[in-house]
Amino acid sequence: MSAEKTKARVRLLFVDDGSYHHEEIDIPAASLEEYDRLIDCVREDPAVLKVVHVDIDRLCAAYLLQ
Repeated sequence: MSAEKTKARVRLLFVDDGSYHHEEIDIPAASLEEYDRLIDCVREDPAVLKVVHVDIDRLCAAYLLQ
């Protein structure tokens, strides 16, 4: 299986003092299966937290990109 198929592309939306900005990250696709909500996966999954640092206090939404 190729590396692209083992990753999922996610857009994170952050709010900082009333302004919004987004970042796109790649997370292990297998992590998605363990959570009902994508935002919980990004906030809590050890495999995700191992590859990215997420400012949880400013994170307000997460979207799976196709």
